[in-house]
Amino acid sequence: MTGLVTVLGSAAMTNTIESIVDNQVLLVIGSNTTETHPVIAVRMRRAVKKGGKLIVADPRRIDLVGDSALWLRQHPGTDGALINGLCHVILRDGLEDREYIADRTENFESFRKSVQDCTPEWAEKITGVPAADIEAAARMYAQADRAGIYYTMGITQHTSGTDNVCALANLALLTGNLGKEGAGINPLRGQNNVQGASDMGCNPLMYPGYQRVDDDNNRRKFEEIWGTPLSPAPGLTATEMPAAILEGKVKGMWIMGENPILSDPNSSHVKKALEQLEILVVQDIFLTETAELADVVFPAASFAEKDGTFTNTERRVQRVRKAVHPPGNAMDDLTIINQVTTRIIGKGNHTTMDAAATFEEIRRCWPAMAGMNYGRLESGGLQWPCFDEEHPGTPTLHKGEFARGKALFTPIEWTGPDESPDDEYPLVLSTGRVLYQYHTGTMTRRSEVLEQSAPSPYVEMNPEDAEELMLADGEVVRACSRRGTITLPVRITERVERGLVFIPFHYREAAANLLTNDALDPKCKIAEAKVCAVRIEKRTKALV
Repeated sequence: MTGLVTVLGSAAMTNTIESIVDNQVLLVIGSNTTETHPVIAVRMRRAVKKGGKLIVADPRRIDLVGDSALWLRQHPGTDGALINGLCHVILRDGLEDREYIADRTENFESFRKSVQDCTPEWAEKITGVPAADIEAAARMYAQADRAGIYYTMGITQHTSGTDNVCALANLALLTGNLGKEGAGINPLRGQNNVQGASDMGCNPLMYPGYQRVDDDNNRRKFEEIWGTPLSPAPGLTATEMPAAILEGKVKGMWIMGENPILSDPNSSHVKKALEQLEILVVQDIFLTETAELADVVFPAASFAEKDGTFTNTERRVQRVRKAVHPPGNAMDDLTIINQVTTRIIGKGNHTTMDAAATFEEIRRCWPAMAGMNYGRLESGGLQWPCFDEEHPGTPTLHKGEFARGKALFTPIEWTGPDESPDDEYPLVLSTGRVLYQYHTGTMTRRSEVLEQSAPSPYVEMNPEDAEELMLADGEVVRACSRRGTITLPVRITERVERGLVFIPFHYREAAANLLTNDALDPKCKIAEAKVCAVRIEKRTKALV
């Protein structure tokens, strides 16, 4: 099992998209699946039609609530308390899988003690979810033979994001739902090939294949493969870099396929940092808001203009084939990188390293992909781990055993968000996506059809909050936080509860991330983009 990752290490689906329809119970938490992953949402609805039961945990009334057997409407930032409450009920009522726990896990007793006081009543006070609903959800999940968990950034983009994911792992282990078909823990990755980027080491702590850079054996292995000395020190995460730039620790940056001016929390802080760099290079297919700040822009190729592989959310490695030539002077990413490398090193020719040769190197670097090659991928994708050329790939992770031997229960103590409402900023803001726009709109807002379907920003607000401010539906308001202010129309709706507002983050004319909090999870360094304190102001002529 060398080279595999632990339950949480890869943030990959443990199960398959196809097997979603076989779930007897689906717990969807922190995921507006119909709008962010509509193909997967179709399979969830098929599971319900087959008799499966859907539990939705979300502060906002998302479309999947209409298909659910239970809706747990937790307050933003209270996910960990809710999950601990579910675990408490399962243990209290004797619904845990004792044989699985004894055979396949460790540290159970410490975990059991950590949730013994997390009663449904305790959880109700924190989350706002009725204790009876917490009990019903716990029983529904625990009594199913095949129960799957599905989550996205509504769980992770918190200062407690790592703890939230560990709490979900506890829930799955407690009920024996890891290592079986039609179950598992299934993070739904937010962008195309995010899984592939993660697998290939786009993380300052990891070499390709989730092999830590501060492990001497890993370092020596990669020094031999790459023929150069390597630092044993982990680097900075993307969320740590703006502060490092402003402190003078980072002088240059090369950004590929990312638009942090719109996508990163507290984006005015990010912009200030990027403007301070001695050199900023941006590589993208369009001139994004970030590229407009760059000293050098490399025009890149789209997915249809290059060869290679992408890895999707279920760990499936798939061939990408060049269909058309890139326009103008645009080049595929690998060619750009190779040409820059050749010029930096000043000797040798690195431009001969094409996508196929790179894939052969990947196979040498990571045993979990050693059994894949372009020939095998011609007839369809393969899911890692795939250890040799006779191996069929692995649809379901952790059958039989875990990479570390036994899975580890992790005691989690819930802590609240970094920022809470107060008299000055009395409302909670959460952000997200809409069906017709994608991420920062770099591509979708250039589509006339998509833009007509969702052309402009808005802030959702509960009718009671709107009435207090004497607001009418469609009226233009100011949304203010400790970090910035934007102007946009209000949409009065009961999709959000009183005290909560929601803004989609796609729109540069009212960039929601000017408001959001860049406080970091101390473990994985993700920013708390899903919870911050704001106020909504009625515009007056004097303020216009």
